[in-house]
Amino acid sequence: MSAMEAARRGLGPLGRRLLAAFVVVAFSSVAVLTAAALIGTDRGVATIQHEERRQTAERAADEAADAYAAAGGWAGANLDSVHAVARAAGAQVAVLDVTGTVVSTTMPGGRHGHGAEHATGPPGDEADVVVDGRLVGTVQLISMAPLATGSGRSVAWWWVAGAAVVALGIALGVSLWVSRRLTTPLAALAGTAHAFAGGDRSARVVVRPPGELGEVATAFDSMADAVAAAEETRRRQAADVAHELRTPLAALQAGLEELRDGLSEPNPARLASLHDQALRLGRVVDDLAQLASAEAASTSLQLTDVDLAAVVAGAVDSQEPHLRAAGLTVRREISGPVPVRADHDRIHQVMVNMLTNAARFGRSGDEVTVRVFSDGEQGVVHVADTGPGIAAADLPHVFERRWRGPNSGMVTGSGIGLAVVRELVEAHHGTVSVDSGPDRGTTFTIAIPLGHRLREPVDHDPALRLGST
Repeated sequence: MSAMEAARRGLGPLGRRLLAAFVVVAFSSVAVLTAAALIGTDRGVATIQHEERRQTAERAADEAADAYAAAGGWAGANLDSVHAVARAAGAQVAVLDVTGTVVSTTMPGGRHGHGAEHATGPPGDEADVVVDGRLVGTVQLISMAPLATGSGRSVAWWWVAGAAVVALGIALGVSLWVSRRLTTPLAALAGTAHAFAGGDRSARVVVRPPGELGEVATAFDSMADAVAAAEETRRRQAADVAHELRTPLAALQAGLEELRDGLSEPNPARLASLHDQALRLGRVVDDLAQLASAEAASTSLQLTDVDLAAVVAGAVDSQEPHLRAAGLTVRREISGPVPVRADHDRIHQVMVNMLTNAARFGRSGDEVTVRVFSDGEQGVVHVADTGPGIAAADLPHVFERRWRGPNSGMVTGSGIGLAVVRELVEAHHGTVSVDSGPDRGTTFTIAIPLGHRLREPVDHDPALRLGST
């Protein structure tokens, strides 16, 4: 069963752990909120009860004050209205004079009216009986049973409990959904990675979740496309290399077998032919070694502060005889210094490859112009020729490994030189591009970030600055 199928059927280890974590958080949150709601409800109910008792005691005290004023004292005072207020609130009441003696009470065992009994039972809220600004007694409210709020507390508790159950159910549902939402693309990604590692280069992540997981899936597919393309290129390169090596090897083998069997004499002409085939093999091997070295250049560069103009001028000096032998005229437009942070030998190799390419494909009488200058934050090198140019359809392939143009059948070479140029320039965090067209020549542009300014300007030979050779 694939990882994708497993993700659809179950959560998997990560999903179960995520779900457990979400459930713990949900339970904890609901428990805390429920406890807070219940405690708050209890305290609210208690506050309401206390306020009701206080208001009842104050009303009873007002009624007692009116009865006291009407009778001129506690003796003969009609306190039935006081008792009615207490009964309406579901409480017991006791009226006491200023000495604390019970004047009247509704407590069991007490009596309505005057007497010397003291109040008994649990104390409640009290209110002073004031007549004409003078304290004449106290009304004590004694709650023998809770006031009519017990049912309210019960209803509140049921509501809180019901809300907690609903909230917990929603939390569990959301936790399960989020866990699946997170683990399904991860499981699909893991399954695709295993399939890709197992050799299935067509395996891709089907799930496209939003956010960062979607970006990871897209990045994986891009990487898989790049790896598949690289492998296809390497297979094509291997076939090209085999083709390049097959012809000289076959010629060498046939020639050596003829010499061994005595079918031909080892004369100088025959030996020279075999030697040429050996040289051709050597050139192919050297080109492959250069490409491998260029691909590893980013980890082996010896970076120093160098003058790009001086390096290019040196490369032109070394290649000028070959260019002239090919019938080309060299023109230099080198202004410097152009300080860059680069590997002197690698940049020299880049220029040698560029000029060798110009000599290989140029026609006798063409002109090659080499320009070096600073442009903003970059040092720029132009290598332009007036040669036959490159077709627009071939331009995207110029820097590909082992690529040779359709009109290069009569030109020697393995098609690796410009691929080496691109690898080395990009290792310096630079860029290389080409602009060309049939019968209008070709211009290669190399741009490398500028480095620190050189302390002293390099004094080029005047012949290297501007002019023709």
